[in-house]
Amino acid sequence: MTNVTIARSSRTSATYAATLLVVAAAALTGCGSSDDSGTSDPLKGDAAKGGTVVVGSNNFPESILLADIYGEALKSKGIKVSYKLNIGSRETTYGLIKNGTITVLPEYNGALLAYLDAKATPKTVEETSTAITAKLDSKLSLLTPSKAEDKDAIAVNEATAKKYSLTDKSTISDLADSAKDLVIGGSPEFQTRQQGLKGLKSVYGLDFKNFKALDAGGPLTVAALKGNNIQAADIFSTDPGISKNKFVVLQDPKSLFGFENVTPLTYKKGLPKAGIAVLNDVSAKLDTETLVSLNGQVQNDSKDPLDVAKSWLSSAGLS
Repeated sequence: MTNVTIARSSRTSATYAATLLVVAAAALTGCGSSDDSGTSDPLKGDAAKGGTVVVGSNNFPESILLADIYGEALKSKGIKVSYKLNIGSRETTYGLIKNGTITVLPEYNGALLAYLDAKATPKTVEETSTAITAKLDSKLSLLTPSKAEDKDAIAVNEATAKKYSLTDKSTISDLADSAKDLVIGGSPEFQTRQQGLKGLKSVYGLDFKNFKALDAGGPLTVAALKGNNIQAADIFSTDPGISKNKFVVLQDPKSLFGFENVTPLTYKKGLPKAGIAVLNDVSAKLDTETLVSLNGQVQNDSKDPLDVAKSWLSSAGLS
């Protein structure tokens, strides 16, 4: 897992895509880079000082975009903000926010709950939030979930869909007979998560031929699926590459991937009350359709996520 962070002042639209590719490649080899504080281990970073709210993100494009949205919304209300972007997976960022190195982090309620309690089976968004709060570190607070939802999804490429007669009406269960012949790809963490290979086996009874460690629904995973180096993949449901590459997303009738509403996770001591209100206002305006559109601007149109974030905040009356 990489521990790279992107310093806001030095990132441009031209370098953004290249940075993501370098970071993804580093993750495959187990290499790590130092963050912008000069330490090779972000878990040893210092808590924010001087009233600065540190907005962090996980290591995939949508998380960086959401971090930009949160950060710029806070800045527009006069709150001092700095960024630690593209840090790594939840296994790293949860520790960072728990020790106060990060103040605000875009999260997904269902995935966070699965990380905190793999046995939880909430039936509603409200039950999901309640279950998270019961397991969450006391120094942290989960704010209001947005309507925007981005689930992990199992997708197959066009060739595989045709070979096994799979459509967007097909379910993950329909891979029961063919999984043994298929290579599935995803982030390294997908191998050990309940919302990953463990759950695909225990819930759906799937044993794949092999697993290829790539990135978290990013360019490596998309390229491998498109090129048939893998036949199935963990893809985020808001990924604009799904329709562009004619991937087929399989239905999840047993709700392995649960609810996945975009929700701000915060370090209580580091965020003023005014900041809570700002982030809840963002959640009130953000829905899935909007998130898909914003992702498309970043991933398909190669726009800088910071510019996309600022533009949306302005159009939504949030800046």
